[in-house]
Amino acid sequence: MATIREKFVKKGKWKTMESFFNANGVAFFKAPNDASIKVRYGVGWFGTDRQKQKLDGRTYKKLQVGKWSLTRARMQIKVKKDTNVTYYVDGGGVAQNSPEIRF
Repeated sequence: MATIREKFVKKGKWKTMESFFNANGVAFFKAPNDASIKVRYGVGWFGTDRQKQKLDGRTYKKLQVGKWSLTRARMQIKVKKDTNVTYYVDGGGVAQNSPEIRF
């Protein structure tokens, strides 16, 4: 189900916004400006980062996780100052090109 969520994120460290295991999902982020987003697959030293992007505050950036992933996948964000982050997430809409609900 598609929802808009808001979470408080502290500066400096990667914060997991959504986690998936053997499931698919998509999320769209727009702000804060100059924040970094990525998908982290796996656990610990055996993990790898994919889909790294920078937010510009104007356009939506998409992260997606396919059901084919048999490892743990986490959508993460890193911000430059403590802030609330608003984003759109859908647990089944990987084929989406933009959020169904604008934020």
